[in-house]
Amino acid sequence: MLNNILDWVTRLGDKAGFGGALVAGAGCSACFPALAGIGASLGLGFLAQWEGILVGRVIPVIAVLVIIINILGYFSHRQWHRSALGLVGPVLLLIGARTMNGLYLYPGLAFMLGVSLWDWFYGANKRCETNKKTAQAEN
Repeated sequence: MLNNILDWVTRLGDKAGFGGALVAGAGCSACFPALAGIGASLGLGFLAQWEGILVGRVIPVIAVLVIIINILGYFSHRQWHRSALGLVGPVLLLIGARTMNGLYLYPGLAFMLGVSLWDWFYGANKRCETNKKTAQAEN
């Protein structure tokens, strides 16, 4: 039961984290002009008045939450490569938000989107170590 809840939270949290970071980044037109164009086309121009809070606090909090969710996801599916790729995006996003540098933020968002889509289409399967005695007893 707990493993199903953890799996559900990690899958949903990864996608919600990407969406939240995208919206928060789109609200900062001076810092990240490419995202500002997306935000303006979606009608998110009103977020410009809170750009200091969005970039200084909201994006780092979202990045830390997605890092925690990916670490918890490792305990759910035990696939280190999947978790490592899931951590690259939020770490780049955190660096980009703290340094106000799009060279880290945009690849971080791209990694988060890619891992979210990968998880959506090819969900993780839990890999367990088999007990040698059990395997020998079955043969």
